[in-house]
Amino acid sequence: MPKALPVLHLHDSLQREKVVFTPLQSGTASLYVCGMTVYDYCHLGHARAMVTFDTWSRILRYWGLETRYVRNITDVDDKIIHRAAERQEPITALTERFIVAMHEDEAALGCLPPDLEPRATQHIPGMQALIATLIDKGHAYVAENGDVYYAVRSFPGYGKLSGRSLDELQVGARIEPDERKRDPLDFALWKAAKPGEPAWASPWGEGRPGWHIECSAMSTEALGCAFDIHGGGLDLQFPHHENEIAQSQGAGCAFAHYWLHNGHIRVRDEKMSKSLGNFVTVRDLIPIYGGEALRFFILSSHYRSPLQYSDDALAAAQNSLVRLYTTLRGLPPHELVPELGADWEARFVAALADDANTPGALAVLFELAREINRLREQGSELASPLGTLLRHLGGILGLLQQDPERFFQGEDEDADWIEAKLAERQTARVQRNFAHADAIRADLEAAGIVIEDSASGSTWRRR
Repeated sequence: MPKALPVLHLHDSLQREKVVFTPLQSGTASLYVCGMTVYDYCHLGHARAMVTFDTWSRILRYWGLETRYVRNITDVDDKIIHRAAERQEPITALTERFIVAMHEDEAALGCLPPDLEPRATQHIPGMQALIATLIDKGHAYVAENGDVYYAVRSFPGYGKLSGRSLDELQVGARIEPDERKRDPLDFALWKAAKPGEPAWASPWGEGRPGWHIECSAMSTEALGCAFDIHGGGLDLQFPHHENEIAQSQGAGCAFAHYWLHNGHIRVRDEKMSKSLGNFVTVRDLIPIYGGEALRFFILSSHYRSPLQYSDDALAAAQNSLVRLYTTLRGLPPHELVPELGADWEARFVAALADDANTPGALAVLFELAREINRLREQGSELASPLGTLLRHLGGILGLLQQDPERFFQGEDEDADWIEAKLAERQTARVQRNFAHADAIRADLEAAGIVIEDSASGSTWRRR
């Protein structure tokens, strides 16, 4: 870490500008992120949120802040109920399966687990207590059928996060036939029980929480009535995060000090989403490109910008990683020499200090890789310690932590066969049977194996 870190800036969605990050409590940082609704496999849009806020938590920790990162799981919701009914399986079986799958995807993307991962079904009492407070304060009311609604017009600041006025929101708003709310803008805090749906006892009758109340309750239970950063995808800014503010501040909590939102993954200029059917799952892409390449692809664009998905873009990310791991290949571990890499690290950190400018940070990594390659060609002993610096800086972004040979070879089911062929080829070369050695090389190349010869021996990787 540089002796003097620059001031950390972030773009606060509420203030609509880049501001200096000042923790509410010196030396600490608290981060709450809206997590997955677990009724299906994670797609690349979910991966972007995972990687974005994993990176933010890494940055906060690099800045020396004792960081508490909380990301919830929504395990009761209309979509979950409908999917379980379609598949004729218990809701808990459905959600447990997709929670396991989500954790597998998270690990493949190089994301560290959050410090706390509360589930909605484990926090029903806290949600009910929050709803009761809102009723007492005149911000919520109980409908005839046992539903409880938030009265949007009771909260003067409604719309401040998304920049929408009540008049704008009123246009097109309507009340569904089965709803008992007083105003089309009001939203459900508690939903009265319906046949076949999960339900909990409450002062207003059997029912279940609305989606928005979940995060208000879980975030404040985990981090307190005021915390530093609330994050999530841009699509959550309205109405979900807007409603969270109304609920939490309506109940008397200061709530989040800063708001961060990551941009959408786009497919042919449309947002990637399950509702549009234009999504691709993380687990479908990992066998083709590898989880680290997906992470690199996400970090190659600023987190607030839209990111266009394509096979070519993912292949380019994979090739970029190949270049960096090729630089690290064959460099022995070396003790980090801060003075040697001070300028590289300062420029890398300056990029991160500018609202987590990961494309700028990656550019520094490639400049450093070019310098390492130049020094290695000259036979300089400085190549190895700078290689250690490259790995160190990459680690701040969750990259370049694999052994280079493992990266190139992966979990190849043909590894034993390939190694045997390489040994056979080496024997043929020693015996000066170059025709046989060339034939082995041709066989391997036909199988998609690239052989790289050097003074220290031969290595291989998949093309």
